[in-house]
Amino acid sequence: MRIALALTAALACVALTCAVLAQNAWAQNAPPATVQQQTGATPQNPPPDAMQSIRVRTSEVTAPVTVRNRKGELVLDLSKKDFRLYDDGAQQKITHFDLGGQPFDIALVVQTSPRVQGLLPAVRKTGILFTQVVMGQTSRAAVIGFSGAVNVLQNFTPDQEAIQKTINGLTVGSGGAHLYDAMARGVSMLENQPAGRRRILLVIAEPLDSGSQSKLGEVLRSAHVGNVTIYSIALSITEADLTQPPAYTGPAPIGPPGTFPVPIRPGMPVNPDIESQYEEPPANLGALAVWLVRTGKNVVTRNSLEVSATSTGGLSLGPRKDRAIQHDMDEIGGELHAQYTLAYQPPSGEKPGYHTIRVTVDRPDVHVRTRPGYYIAPPVH
Repeated sequence: MRIALALTAALACVALTCAVLAQNAWAQNAPPATVQQQTGATPQNPPPDAMQSIRVRTSEVTAPVTVRNRKGELVLDLSKKDFRLYDDGAQQKITHFDLGGQPFDIALVVQTSPRVQGLLPAVRKTGILFTQVVMGQTSRAAVIGFSGAVNVLQNFTPDQEAIQKTINGLTVGSGGAHLYDAMARGVSMLENQPAGRRRILLVIAEPLDSGSQSKLGEVLRSAHVGNVTIYSIALSITEADLTQPPAYTGPAPIGPPGTFPVPIRPGMPVNPDIESQYEEPPANLGALAVWLVRTGKNVVTRNSLEVSATSTGGLSLGPRKDRAIQHDMDEIGGELHAQYTLAYQPPSGEKPGYHTIRVTVDRPDVHVRTRPGYYIAPPVH
């Protein structure tokens, strides 16, 4: 009996050993399953085609379109078939059409220089309007403050309470007004947001720059490449002067307002290369917008915010009283949620540089506003 039991146990042990060996052999020959990366292991490089696809940027061009009737009222009953879109004079197929429903990311840029200290209480009051009327329910926002420095006060978030708190808590910064640097920061932040959402830059500031390293033309080029639409509320320079505390001794702008060209910055060598950056631009506002994008250069002008809006298809408003700042914020919010968005693929093989856009509507007695063109950046080597 004991011999039989021992024999049975031995046979069972042999069977178990055979089963383990068979399972190991199957695992070695089976198709590879999903394997977790081991600590310290060198990750495999993706194939060249995959790397190339990562580097390719979308070539889609978006055109924000605002349509108003003769009374200035928004026209909201148009359909895709009512629009005609032309790229360098050639009609294009509209691949995307939307009326106010596409969510957007919006970077709010606010001047906090001592020069506009008297206007900041009115700006702070726009916090609830910005969150409720401009952002709405599907948007994300960031807040950037600037004076002699540029500071990101709140990064992108859908949290309306956080945005309103940031606007309500705006404080006076140092002297100076690095407007173009602040706009460049906002455009850069928008470019890093996910695709498929509209990108809006809203600037509340005096329409003059003092001391920025960025050039207005470079900012607008980046906005074109990133499909960023610029809106602005220009703070009244006259009112800022009237509300400015007498003790203010901040720096003056780098050039006389409204003059061309921009004076060479102190300490910069005077040579043909430097002087060529400041050639006299055209006087016409629309032509100036195109000139800036084409050349990437700089100007000092009281129309800098209006030029930026014109260049990207946005809107620039200029309040005269504190209460008007809130009125203009409300108007911008209303337009953003009642604006048509058209998108198309530009013709293949288009060369780097500036290309024109024209949009028409099959309806009489309406005014159509959109961006006058777009910029294709040269390939990066």
